[in-house]
Amino acid sequence: MAHFDFEKPIQELEDQLEEVMGVHEKGKVDMHAKMEELQAKILEAKHEVYGKLSGWQRVQISRHPERPYTLDYIENCFENFIELHGDRTVKDDKAMIGGFASINGQSIMVIGQQKGRNTKQRQFRNFGMPNPEGYRKALRLMKMAERFNIPIVCLIDTPGASPGLEAEERGQGEAIARNLYEMSVFKVPIVCIIIGEGASGGALGIGVGDKVLMLENTWYSVISPESCSSILWRSWEHKEKAAEALKLTATDMLQNKLIDGIIPEPLGGAHANPAEVYATFKERLLIELNGLIGTPADLLVKTRIEKFSQMGDFIEN
Repeated sequence: MAHFDFEKPIQELEDQLEEVMGVHEKGKVDMHAKMEELQAKILEAKHEVYGKLSGWQRVQISRHPERPYTLDYIENCFENFIELHGDRTVKDDKAMIGGFASINGQSIMVIGQQKGRNTKQRQFRNFGMPNPEGYRKALRLMKMAERFNIPIVCLIDTPGASPGLEAEERGQGEAIARNLYEMSVFKVPIVCIIIGEGASGGALGIGVGDKVLMLENTWYSVISPESCSSILWRSWEHKEKAAEALKLTATDMLQNKLIDGIIPEPLGGAHANPAEVYATFKERLLIELNGLIGTPADLLVKTRIEKFSQMGDFIEN
């Protein structure tokens, strides 16, 4: 498993434990006591390290190559997934996936950005950065869900919308803006969950919901720490300072009333124990869906618009 610099104390103890286990398995010396001692030290080190993570460290965990992606959640938390393709205008964007599924017997429309595990997959998925047709596909599926009175679940994990020239030529900004407008008035429940990176308009394009949740080690911001650093300091060297200034962690977002809740992760991050995070994710999603299903459509729309209208300070002239 990949480790970050701040996890070095844990990695050193785990390496020691592996060596001791190797000696024990050879059967020459009983190492049970030493193994238990090291396991206790590893647990203590994890509580020490993960109990005081900085904003930049949480950004790093959100990008861990073994962290569960959208398709992993779909496979482990939903049933009967049927993927739907294409925006009916340009093409099928592989960075944005979606389709019908069910959860505990409740039909839903699940939509989310998908990254890749290796170089070939990353290129195929465009590193989880949707083009305009990805957002238009998402909108098409959301309209279909509204037509059949089915709740919408959006899983957000993107470093941003695709920044290429062709994406701009095909109307990237318009596609995202259209989604913001349309999602605000859909007459079905919408639950949005940031499962990894939540960067800029790329995340907001499927981020307008009745409930917006974040996993514990994710981030949600108008810009990435690296890009913020490059703009303010003309270098990526100040990305840690930028991450703190952006207030992009789940705790920061909840304190600023920009999200509705935080889903806890296992010690070490979602990648450390995927089965646990799938169970926690599913339990919380069901709670939110059950609280929204049955709400009159006009009340859903009214509450959603009021919720987002109250974010930030503004003056009308």
